[in-house]
Amino acid sequence: MKTMTEEIHNPLEAISRISQKINTLHDIDPLLKSILHIAMEVMGSERGFILMLDENQELKLRIAQNMTEEQAADLSQISQSVLHQVMEKGEPIICFDALADDRFQGAQSIRIQRIQSIMAVPLTMKTRPIGAIYLDSVERRAGFQAETLPFITAFAHQAAIAIENAQLYAALQEENRHLKKQIQGTFSAKEIIGRSNAMKKVYALMESIIESDITVLISGESGTGKELVARALHYNGPRKEKPFMALFCGALPENLLESELFGHKKAAFTGATSDKKGLFEVADGGSFFLDEIGDLSPKIQTELLRVIQEGEIKRVGETHVRHVDVRIIAATNKNIEELVSTGQFREDLYYRLNVIKIHLPPLREREGDIPLLAHFFLDKYAAKSKKPVKGFSPEAIEFLTRYHWPGNIRELENTIERAVLLTRDVFIQQENLQLPNCEVKLPEKMSLKDFEKQVAQKALAENENNISKTAEQLGVSRRWLHYRLKEWQDEEDQ
Repeated sequence: MKTMTEEIHNPLEAISRISQKINTLHDIDPLLKSILHIAMEVMGSERGFILMLDENQELKLRIAQNMTEEQAADLSQISQSVLHQVMEKGEPIICFDALADDRFQGAQSIRIQRIQSIMAVPLTMKTRPIGAIYLDSVERRAGFQAETLPFITAFAHQAAIAIENAQLYAALQEENRHLKKQIQGTFSAKEIIGRSNAMKKVYALMESIIESDITVLISGESGTGKELVARALHYNGPRKEKPFMALFCGALPENLLESELFGHKKAAFTGATSDKKGLFEVADGGSFFLDEIGDLSPKIQTELLRVIQEGEIKRVGETHVRHVDVRIIAATNKNIEELVSTGQFREDLYYRLNVIKIHLPPLREREGDIPLLAHFFLDKYAAKSKKPVKGFSPEAIEFLTRYHWPGNIRELENTIERAVLLTRDVFIQQENLQLPNCEVKLPEKMSLKDFEKQVAQKALAENENNISKTAEQLGVSRRWLHYRLKEWQDEEDQ
């Protein structure tokens, strides 16, 4: 087997082998150790160290081999002029006989330690110096020759690239840890605002299942925070280091939804130009939040049942089975039991999903939580817009508490964000809220559902059936309005 020194005669092979070795290391200290070891082996040197520029652009010792830190510090101090020359010019310096070299005259440590040969090689990142490799030898001089300079220079360039990659990797790791910490804080159960008895029941149920992998069904009207609960369950549970995926099932036709969930094989259908992973594969090891499972077609329901029971999926156009480990958290604002009774939803799938059910109450049933949520959103958007808004007038708070909130928390958040932008006062006034008239009371014997329908239809007529304008006027999402219109149409068709 050839030694590194022998391989210098085939520099491409040597650089390739060295590059392959050092580019597999991502931690900076093991990488520097490997770089120094290879450089010493190539040059046949007896000792060496690596210096790196710190944040103050000062050369600092990072790693040494076959010498103490004191010896390395002493040599780096004595050889400052040579090392600075190397850094400034970006060129290596090689010395075959250090004792006779004028550049090292007066360097007592070199004489005391009887150093014969010295080499200093710059580490440069995109023309910017980042450090230097120092090598020396008392007895062996074979590698300290001018012929080795092109090779050691090429090696130093490869080393600098590996160092840059390691630094970027470390920065990404740190950023990833920071983001995960932020996410876990953002989606902790404590961030779900509410002190009402209805929400206390939700917290207690979440706490009892947060460490498990059990399948969860979250029910509740649109805008009640179902995805927030799903994320809290994931980011505070045993799968928090793995992916969290979320998909709204009601927005896609069956063939596209199947491809999104399970993936597809190249040429499986028109437009499938390459193999594609499905979201279940992406979420492997983590959690998958399926919003509005009541809209799933019978075919997708069957495939979802297979995932839950067997952990099996098949990409569209493939025949072989793939296995995934995914925790399913499903949600709906529909009456699934009614869909099961009418044959629109598989009973066996319903029982698989409904192992634990968390019901999120509508905001109108959480009257005491409305001021808490309002102040939470006020602080959020006042900080975001850098406006000195401190609170609400008593009339505004009463107005918010009395309103029936068909769009629930999402509508409340939109309302507060809009009010913060509109107000010119330090306190939000009633007129800043721009809500539909909440002074009206339900007509006698009219249900809230019928009243909601009446308000929405009136707003639609005023906006000439423009969904976007109507949703904006009502302070609800277009999705919520579409849901209600479809629901009311279905009731009329029956």
